[in-house]
Amino acid sequence: MTLRLCVPLAALLFSGCARPLVDATFPEVRVAVGGQQQFVYLPATLAQRLGYYQAEGVRVTLEDFPGGSKALEALLGGSADVVCGFYDHTIQMAAEGRPLQAFVSLARSPGFALVVSPVAKNVRRVEDLKGATVGVTAPGSSSHLLLRFLLSKHGLAPDAASATAIGSAATAVAAVARGKVDAAMMFDPAITQLQKKHPNLAILADARTERGVREIFGVPVYPASAFYSTAAWMQRNPDLARRLARALRRTLEWIQTHTPRQIMEQMPPEYRGEDPAIYLEALERSMHIFSPDGLMPPEGPETVRRMLAQSLEKAPGAGLDLAATYTNEFVRSK
Repeated sequence: MTLRLCVPLAALLFSGCARPLVDATFPEVRVAVGGQQQFVYLPATLAQRLGYYQAEGVRVTLEDFPGGSKALEALLGGSADVVCGFYDHTIQMAAEGRPLQAFVSLARSPGFALVVSPVAKNVRRVEDLKGATVGVTAPGSSSHLLLRFLLSKHGLAPDAASATAIGSAATAVAAVARGKVDAAMMFDPAITQLQKKHPNLAILADARTERGVREIFGVPVYPASAFYSTAAWMQRNPDLARRLARALRRTLEWIQTHTPRQIMEQMPPEYRGEDPAIYLEALERSMHIFSPDGLMPPEGPETVRRMLAQSLEKAPGAGLDLAATYTNEFVRSK
C-alpha cells in the first residue's frame, strides 16, 4: 500500500507541476524589485516560477520594495546585488557620478496611467493638478519622475503637485478610491482593478498602449523596467550577469509563445487579487509591454534622457555617456 502511494507521489514531484528545487550550493544573487506585483516587473517573478534561474545555476532571492527608489537605495546600501527597476535610474545616477548599468531590458513601455480619484471634483486635465496631491509608488521613484515630466509637458512646474507615497498594489487602489489623493500614477493590474470598481474612472495620461506612449513621449517605444547593478558588481560578476540575462531572455521568449492565461497560472495566486478574471483582463491588455528579446532599443536611452531633462533639477546633459548606462552583451551571449 505504501509503495503504491509513493510511486505516484514521486512522479508528481518530478513532473512540471512541482516548482524546481533550488540548490543551496548555487551562488546567490539578491534582487531588489520596485513593486513586484506590477506587470512591468512580471518577468522577474516568472523566471523564478519557471525555474530558469535555477537552470542557469543561480539562486535568486527576490525582495519586494514599495517603489524603484527604495530598491535603488537597497542596491546603493549594499543589501541588494541587482535591482529590477526602471532603466531611468541608471541615467539619473550617472548624472550624479554614480555609475550603474542595465544588462537586460524587460519592458518596452512603462505601462502606467495617471488616473483621477473618483472623489476628486475639479480635475479634468493634467493642468488641473496644480496644487493637488498625487500618489506615486514612492518619492523619487520612476512613477514620481514620470509625474514630474507630465506636469512639465503640460506647462506646469515639475513640482506643481505634491507627490505622496501610496505603493503599487492594494494600497494604491485604496488610496485613490477613498480620495486620499486627488490623482495617482498607477500600474496594472491595479489600474484595471480600480476601473472595475469605478467604470467612469478618468485617465489623464495612459502609457499602456503604443498609441499612448507615442502621445506622451513622441516615440512608440520607451524602455522601462530592467535588471541593473553597479558598475563594480558587473565587473566582478560578469558570469552571474550573463546567467541572469539568459534566464530572463528565455522568460521573455516564453511569454511571446504562451497565452495570458498560461502566464497567469504560473504567477503566485496571491497576485491575482480577489477576482482572477480581472487580473487576466489586465494581463491581456498588457502583453505588448514586454520586450521580446531583452535588448535595449537603440533610441531608448536618449528618449529616457530627454524625459529626465524635464523632470530633474540636476538634469542629465546631452553629453552624458549613455552607452555606459546599459549593455546588450549579456543578453546576446549564448
